[in-house]
Amino acid sequence: MSILSQNKTIEPALAAVKQRLESGGALLPDSHENLLEVVGILQSYGVVLGEYHRNLTYVSEHQFLVILPFFKFFNGEFSLNKLGRHWWHDRINFEFAEYSMRSMFWHGGGGLDAYLDSEEFKQSAQLAIAAKVRNNPFMAAMNRLFPDFLPEQVRLMTYYSALGFFWSFMSPMFLELSDRYDRGEIKSIHDVVQHVQDGLVAAASVPYIYSVSINDQDYEIVPASANLTFLMDAAVPYVEAVFFRSFPFRGTVSYNAQAHQISTEVSQFNYGVLYADHLPVGGAGIPPTLLMQDMRHFLPDYLQEFYKKGDRGTEDLLVKICLSFQKSMFCVTTGTLRGLAPYALETEDPQEKLANDKFLVPWLERLSQSRLYTLQ
Repeated sequence: MSILSQNKTIEPALAAVKQRLESGGALLPDSHENLLEVVGILQSYGVVLGEYHRNLTYVSEHQFLVILPFFKFFNGEFSLNKLGRHWWHDRINFEFAEYSMRSMFWHGGGGLDAYLDSEEFKQSAQLAIAAKVRNNPFMAAMNRLFPDFLPEQVRLMTYYSALGFFWSFMSPMFLELSDRYDRGEIKSIHDVVQHVQDGLVAAASVPYIYSVSINDQDYEIVPASANLTFLMDAAVPYVEAVFFRSFPFRGTVSYNAQAHQISTEVSQFNYGVLYADHLPVGGAGIPPTLLMQDMRHFLPDYLQEFYKKGDRGTEDLLVKICLSFQKSMFCVTTGTLRGLAPYALETEDPQEKLANDKFLVPWLERLSQSRLYTLQ
């Protein structure tokens, strides 16, 4: 008897989703409209992620321990024209990339989080800090007065690098998905999930390393000996922090402790993309609005036409983009779950099914409060 049948508290809707997964489907049901939205939005997202990862990587490598990095969003190519476009907000909103990075940094998890608390990291960080402050009396004095400040900044820079590393794989993966769709190779949501799963598995063991150059000398921050890899130390913590937990959106809930609108248990946070209410998108102070604004510039023609035919046309374009994006992230989540499952979800072996139940049921219970059932 499976865990699902033993646990009477699991909703029938979860059992239906589990059955769909075990029959080769995805969290998101298969339909022509869902396929069009998912592939189209992932094409746009792939372009935006390419810009995001290049900026995060630039900051981690070239703005290392720059205390006031005024020009960090220029990728080393400053000009008055770009400054004007920056002030006019005619640009990619790199702030959202930082928002996602800080979510990973705050929630932690995985081998990277553990490594950043290790003595090996502390020693590596101190070597880089010493080199950075050697010719800077102000930073040297600050480091003596506040000895924990710069090491924490090195930890933050590491997460800039780690998220840039993760997105450097996801961007081409999504763009290749779009190309395959255009060639007629992607015909169902299952094909989308399989493409994502194959990409994650192919990159799973790619080592994550991070070093910076200071005064023409390289300093290892995360060496190869740390044994950190793409899937378990970048992808999975990202899914946990950004897809599931994230942060409460200021202005939509009260941060006042007496209001009890935010759980005191961080593990109970469910403010990630899979849970986010799409209606506030477009409101001031809602971070995903920045991402939706970025993606609207790169929508393929067929997706723009699809939106125009819907209710309100393009008047609520950001809301429509958010809905499509949530659908796509449920597909990415499916690919991640299939890649992490102990056995193929379609297995008929009783022992393998039992092991899969132990893996799947907690994840499905977490998704029970998500937007999964409103995106059918």
